[in-house]
Amino acid sequence: MGKIKRTFGFILNHPLGKRNPLKAFIRFLTWQLQSSMQPAKFIVKPYIAGINFYARKGLTGITGNIYTGLHEFDDMALLLHFLQPGDVFFDIGANVGSYTLLASGVCNAKTFAIEASANTAAITAKNISLNKLESKVTLINAAAGAEEGILTFSKNEDTTNHIISAGESQATDVETVNVISVDSISLTDKPALIKIDVEGFETEVLKGMTNTLKLPILKAIIIELNGSGLRYGFNEDDIHKALLSVGFKPYQYDPFKRELNLMDSFGSYNTIYCRDVEFIKTRIKVSKGFKIMGEAI
Repeated sequence: MGKIKRTFGFILNHPLGKRNPLKAFIRFLTWQLQSSMQPAKFIVKPYIAGINFYARKGLTGITGNIYTGLHEFDDMALLLHFLQPGDVFFDIGANVGSYTLLASGVCNAKTFAIEASANTAAITAKNISLNKLESKVTLINAAAGAEEGILTFSKNEDTTNHIISAGESQATDVETVNVISVDSISLTDKPALIKIDVEGFETEVLKGMTNTLKLPILKAIIIELNGSGLRYGFNEDDIHKALLSVGFKPYQYDPFKRELNLMDSFGSYNTIYCRDVEFIKTRIKVSKGFKIMGEAI
């Protein structure tokens, strides 16, 4: 019952859910019926602009899109309004590919999807294949970090899988994963937009992308800063200062008005850091937009 209440709260507080509550709850009830009848089976669901994805009971990294169209509405809408064909997008902590499908399937950008979990990456690969995006997406089954190496990663925690910290040394349901640096990718493919969602390991990811951060073509970073870094002893104020030092500032995006609003500091969940803001504003102003939940945005 608690889980259902949380889901209802998510829908009613979601920008699209609260504007279209009847549609959202019909989607929710339809999915509950389907997934209850076939809990272990992958079910193909429509996403946006002809793109589809595989969903299964318990895959919270993608099922939120079923209820509200775009799970992380502001951030996903910025991606959809900003990215253009020919751009490169880095999806760091890709999970099962929600952002990757939007970037390459809708915006026609080139994506590097980095996902540490072998099981999750296998689902990402299925979603890429389902939409025939193999030529646009490079899937890397590894963790991003400060330097190449090997680390231990949790298993079977869905969207909260993470690098095992020293304080979790007794964890047993784990796997070993290869670690790469973002700089090793951007040597040849230079991103215009990066999304980082690595459950507290963001500090190490940024240490491995010092050269990438200096690239003039990189205009925005969507990064999760929700306190998870404490498990590794990281202070997210340091991330904020590091991004400010290379010209990024935190913004909140209003997709309905297509407005970027400067914030005093980072938020409690995802934060959008931008630089060369006038360039970004020009792009989002002329974007053809998208349709979701019956709305043109």
